[in-house]
Amino acid sequence: MSIPSVSFEFFPPKTLEASFHLWDCVNTLAPLDPSFVSVTYGAGGTTRQLTHEAVTTLHKATGLCVAAHLTCVDATKAETLEIAKGYADAGVRDLVALRGDAPKTTQNFKQHPEGFDSSISLTEALAELDTFNIRVGAYPEKHPEAADHAADIAFLKRKFDAGATSAITQFFFEADTFFRFRDDCVKAGIDAPIIPGILPIENWAGTQRFAKQCGAHIPNVIHDAFENATRDGTTELLATAIASELCDDLLQGGVDHLHFYTLNRPELTRDICHALGVTPKVQLQNVA
Repeated sequence: MSIPSVSFEFFPPKTLEASFHLWDCVNTLAPLDPSFVSVTYGAGGTTRQLTHEAVTTLHKATGLCVAAHLTCVDATKAETLEIAKGYADAGVRDLVALRGDAPKTTQNFKQHPEGFDSSISLTEALAELDTFNIRVGAYPEKHPEAADHAADIAFLKRKFDAGATSAITQFFFEADTFFRFRDDCVKAGIDAPIIPGILPIENWAGTQRFAKQCGAHIPNVIHDAFENATRDGTTELLATAIASELCDDLLQGGVDHLHFYTLNRPELTRDICHALGVTPKVQLQNVA
């Protein structure tokens, strides 16, 4: 089994204390030499400015390849493209183009009257700038708003046709889920890289909520195992074992890149990477 390349997702800090914590996360995981790191938007675009500050600071201070999340929520097309151009001016050349989640006060996405209606139109506009490497989201299990799984595949193909260069999947808990999705993508004529997204189970209750919101199936065996581990106080060991096994199965099936949703809690992700043979290679030089 070959050692995979890896990438990590962070979310932008909202407080000074959280800013220091983000730097701790970066310092913990950057030595693993990630292909890129990404920084998210909050629901409803609530962290737009914080995301921009985090991305540009990380890019300047660390030398890492930083991918900025960009969404369609609560912004005009002109405003969104101006943000993208600001990233380009700062030397950031990687974006993750997403429709985005609705604000917490709203149940469903609502297009801004002068904004992009979907990640397809956003991707197309960004591609026309001929500046960015554009990643998009993918759903190995049916998106909660999709008619069916085939509709998800067709939508993903349209994003690639619009100019996306690769996709990162929503998290899942069984390797076969990804393999079936990958096979369906190939059948649909998609030949671009699709990177599996891995969510280490830092918080069991929180993971169950996340999974319900995005339609990710949690196998009964994991439910049972965490109930036992919670009683025994061994949830961290179990989480490491489950994610390591999932990643190992993916690598055995030909995957060569893994993207970790860190939730700004780097230790578990670091331990999983070490278990896969991904060990420290570089040290940050300029982080204060």
